[in-house]
Amino acid sequence: MRIWYEMLLLGLLLGAGTEAARAQHAPAGPLVVGASGLGSFILPHTPAVRHLAVSHPTGVEVNVQRQTNGSAPWHAWYRYPKVGLAFTYYNYHNPMLGRSYAVSAYVNKTFWRRARQEVNFRLGTGLGYFPVRFNPAANPKNTIVSSRLNATLLARLEYDVALTEHLGLLLGLGLNHYSNGATTKPNFGINLPTLLLGLNYHPQRPFVPLSTAPAPAPADLGRTFLNLSTSVGWKQRSETDPARYLVNSLTLAAGRRINRKSNLVIGLEGFYDRSLLAQQRADEAAARLRDPAYAGGPQPDVKKAGVYVGHELLFGRLAFVSHLGFYLYNPYKSNKFYYERLGLKYHFTDRLFGNVDLKIHRGAADVIEWRLGVKL
Repeated sequence: MRIWYEMLLLGLLLGAGTEAARAQHAPAGPLVVGASGLGSFILPHTPAVRHLAVSHPTGVEVNVQRQTNGSAPWHAWYRYPKVGLAFTYYNYHNPMLGRSYAVSAYVNKTFWRRARQEVNFRLGTGLGYFPVRFNPAANPKNTIVSSRLNATLLARLEYDVALTEHLGLLLGLGLNHYSNGATTKPNFGINLPTLLLGLNYHPQRPFVPLSTAPAPAPADLGRTFLNLSTSVGWKQRSETDPARYLVNSLTLAAGRRINRKSNLVIGLEGFYDRSLLAQQRADEAAARLRDPAYAGGPQPDVKKAGVYVGHELLFGRLAFVSHLGFYLYNPYKSNKFYYERLGLKYHFTDRLFGNVDLKIHRGAADVIEWRLGVKL
């Protein structure tokens, strides 16, 4: 359910570009359709996956993307990006990994555009499916994929040059990442540096926006706001413990819109991770096995509290969230003194919002947080 909720929010990204157009009866931007071949290798980012980084995965991607045209103010603020949906298939040429199938939503930002060519940067996320996964008996060496459903992140630099009036040759260099966010373990994830070659069909070239007049400034520019939110998540403690443990948080944050594209935020939050209680019990049991005379004693509190600073990159009602936090109360030293968070935030109304966030400790996924909050 957590990953399906993420996909719901991602689907809102595709609708964000046409929301204002429907309200104002303005025409939607043209659709660009494309297909590409993919050639990759597995990046051995940790010694635990080096035995799997021996093949060269190949794949195919098909995508459809809508060119924003100025029907919503944020289109012009970002110089008319495209928003798209892609289906990606990989064959890993390794029976321990098998194949993967993914659907992702993305934003494609144009940095340089001429009548017959353009350079774009794509950033997106979605859901991947792996039929073959870790199994302690049948597939114990697959330390990369332990669940069939995984989140996917993609970043890509693309060059599109016109071959004909409507057909473009696409060359690209990117990185695809798959991980389940520590929902199950092992969860080292897979990183795929990728070269691509493909074709795009453009119904309109060169692109012409609806209007070249400056987009109006947002009404809340320079205003301060408060957010109160709570989150839930589930995580597996280790591959030897199949149970999934509940993780909660409560957050109070203050923010300010500093320009058309950005909010800056600072917040206080508390965490209660029940997998740490299970870890304490496991440590005590192991100590008794080593020393039958071990009497135990009071255990440190597993609750944590922290402060964070962050940024929200705004696309209408949708925002890409990035936080850096520091623990102020951390009696049980199960992790480093700091944490990071990446996520998507969507305002259902002016007051009510939801997030899907990935909390990270030193580059390793800790938990996927499913958040609901109110703007005060």
